[in-house]
Amino acid sequence: MAYVALGSNLGDRHAHLMRARAALAALPASRIVGESTIEETAPLGPVPQGAYLNQMVALSTELSPRALLAELHAIERAEGRVRDVRWGPRTIDLDIVCFEAATVDLPELRVPHPALHERDFWQRGLAELGAQCP
Repeated sequence: MAYVALGSNLGDRHAHLMRARAALAALPASRIVGESTIEETAPLGPVPQGAYLNQMVALSTELSPRALLAELHAIERAEGRVRDVRWGPRTIDLDIVCFEAATVDLPELRVPHPALHERDFWQRGLAELGAQCP
């Protein structure tokens, strides 16, 4: 079970989340088994920007954490995500927050996500889904 955080603060935020959920559900050997309530939150970081819509999704998947990350990046690109400004606004942001009991420590991926305990909205989403993250 992977827990994936979805966030959007550009354009039609609800539509970006909806299309991201549909793309997650269509991943090979994967299915969404739970979705948290969508929550509006203030942006994080130093770049001035609009509020985010955030949601947590429980994804049953046979993909490895690294393969899932590649799929998440492909979904972001399909939704017009541009990675030009760190902490900048985005059409969609998809993060692997935790992945069962798996721990990953690679330059491109750390699981559980290092900011997990700093983001109350992620913790609320995980609690709503009954997640057990390390």
